[in-house]
Amino acid sequence: MSVSSCCLQGFEWEGIPMGQNGKLANNDSYIDGDNHNNAIMIVHDILGWVFPNIRLLADYYAREANATVYVPDFYGGESPLSGPILSGKWREIDVDGFMRKSTRQIREPEILDCARALRVKHKKVAAVGFCYGGWAVFRLGAKQHADFPLVDCIVAGHPMFLTKEDIDNDTVPVQLLAP
Repeated sequence: MSVSSCCLQGFEWEGIPMGQNGKLANNDSYIDGDNHNNAIMIVHDILGWVFPNIRLLADYYAREANATVYVPDFYGGESPLSGPILSGKWREIDVDGFMRKSTRQIREPEILDCARALRVKHKKVAAVGFCYGGWAVFRLGAKQHADFPLVDCIVAGHPMFLTKEDIDNDTVPVQLLAP
């Protein structure tokens, strides 16, 4: 399982995240906003759910979209790789080993559970996935969920591990960010 070198670059924004840690389904989650009708779930990239940038982005979405935004931990509580990646020392970490612990087969059930929990709680649900999270949001919009749609729309930025089948089986509106 190879990770592209472009996925192992990053920078850190200035600012202090304003949300709170809580739970979504059984996952620890960062949550901001208080809209009972509209929710956005962000499926984080390889830097993880505690990385300040993803939390600052969640805060921004909560304000600008008037939604409750959730960033669940989809790496099973493991420490994020942000330190070595941001310092340019990513070659010193076992990225492939880390990613083998978070394959689609391992993480998809909990990602689906989080989306189901949001669908029960909110009228409108969007999912945004960056890099690693790109494949996941397409799975949330898949045909197999058409009888009980998990999300109303998806956004995928520079999706990793995305397959043609994922794209072909999508049934909801998609915004694709492909830098």
